[in-house]
Amino acid sequence: MELILAVDLAGGLVVHGKSGMRAGYRPLTWGIAPSAEPEAYLAALQPRFLYIADLDALQGQTPQDDLVRRCAAMVERCYLDRGCRSPAECTAVEGVTPVVGTETAARVIEDLAAYRAGYLSIDIKGGRVLPWGIRPAEMLARASGFSFEGCIILNIGAVGTERGLVEKDLEEMRACYPGRLLYGGGVAGVDDIRLLADTGFDGAIIATAVHHGTVPLEWVRRGYPC
Repeated sequence: MELILAVDLAGGLVVHGKSGMRAGYRPLTWGIAPSAEPEAYLAALQPRFLYIADLDALQGQTPQDDLVRRCAAMVERCYLDRGCRSPAECTAVEGVTPVVGTETAARVIEDLAAYRAGYLSIDIKGGRVLPWGIRPAEMLARASGFSFEGCIILNIGAVGTERGLVEKDLEEMRACYPGRLLYGGGVAGVDDIRLLADTGFDGAIIATAVHHGTVPLEWVRRGYPC
């Protein structure tokens, strides 16, 4: 199972995301990296796999594409959510795996059929998928009919909280989707990583737990749990 370091970029810096309250995100200066400058940050942590959320682009501002390219060049594989609103926008940055978020990508679920590459991020708040309000399991079942390389369960409301995961919910979601499935948001530590692996997930997207030491940095550098 892949371990993927999450990096939220805003205004050219790495910020700490929590519960999706983006207006309150601040530069990540308290963690194990000596700097919130993205390239210095990545040089310190040395992750194998990276997930970038370009918060500027997600909020309709100028995308940080040049910065993203430099960051992506420092890792083996980089997933990028830049708030794609059409299939054409997904190809704007070469050398990354595009992430298509339900929060921004389509007016109705059927419009997701137009996307032919990347991962579908099933963006969740309050237990429901943005913006349609359906359950994650239902969205995963619908997603199995699309052409994405895989799906990401992104519990936006749990990001940065380390609140932990519920085995029954994970099992239900895993059973609804046959393809590659990643999880991000609220991963508290090693026990949650093991739980995701045991329930058949293919990767975990983590950040806060690494900075707090509840997931070893060495695991992120390897890209896999030991």
